[in-house]
Amino acid sequence: MALVTTKEMFEKAIKSDYAIGAFNVNNMEIIQGIVEAAQIEQSPLILQVSAGARKYAKPVYLRKLVEAAIEDTGIDVALHLDHGEDFEICKKCVDDGFTSVMIDGSKHDFEENIRLTKQVVEYAHAHGVVVEAELGKLAGVEDNIKVDARSATFTDPEEAAEFVARTGVDSLAIAIGTSHGAYKFKGEPYLDYERLKRIHSLIPDTPLVLHGASSVLREFVDRCNQYGGDIPGAQGVPEDMIHEAVKYGICKVNVDTDLRLAMTAEIRRVLVENPGEFDPRKFLGPGRDAIRNMVQHKIRDMLNASNRL
Repeated sequence: MALVTTKEMFEKAIKSDYAIGAFNVNNMEIIQGIVEAAQIEQSPLILQVSAGARKYAKPVYLRKLVEAAIEDTGIDVALHLDHGEDFEICKKCVDDGFTSVMIDGSKHDFEENIRLTKQVVEYAHAHGVVVEAELGKLAGVEDNIKVDARSATFTDPEEAAEFVARTGVDSLAIAIGTSHGAYKFKGEPYLDYERLKRIHSLIPDTPLVLHGASSVLREFVDRCNQYGGDIPGAQGVPEDMIHEAVKYGICKVNVDTDLRLAMTAEIRRVLVENPGEFDPRKFLGPGRDAIRNMVQHKIRDMLNASNRL
């Protein structure tokens, strides 16, 4: 088994009724929990690294940890750069052995986004690496991503079709109502399914990506607060809404915040119930188990991706 691109994964998913989970990683325990869950569920898997994760753990450590996880479990994994902000970071990740990179030019105007994306596509494709781009802006805060609600814009379907044709990008992240981080909706959560259907109808062979897809499960927010803390009553996108979106061309679903909440809740519980504990294995181990359980749940119940290998 090996590091692979998302090409074959997406070709299978786009013809069926499931999506592939893309889970953000920061350290060994998170990687172990995610990969073990995918092994148990026999699900295709994308591990993705943000700018914050690269700074925290260093790229070489993360890559070697992912390679170790592949060797340990025997499953293929795509290693993906999440929200690359410029050509240089994408080039660096391609050169470092990543099999997929995202160039996020959504902060630029349409023409500059096309120019930047095309530049990354040309370099990455020449090295056998696939590229994800973004059109439209998601609200919310996560790592170095910060967009207020007024600046968020939904993806225009006609622009999406033009963008894919002119850049040759392999997959496209779209904005239809999800948000980065533990974002509190004003009113009821909403996904623009009609917009999604229109985009999918115009570019039916292009895998679509949903960022900001954590549901911010109330159970884990409450558990974190129970053992100390003041996480606000945030609300993500309900899992049944994500499940519905998968029917209309969504092939990749990003999950980060829910993993953080699950791990943090379990670590807090252990430390509160055992205040004299100072062995990191005694709280990071349960945190790893919480990651595994959360990812299994996402794969099985939200993404419908179990037994797809």
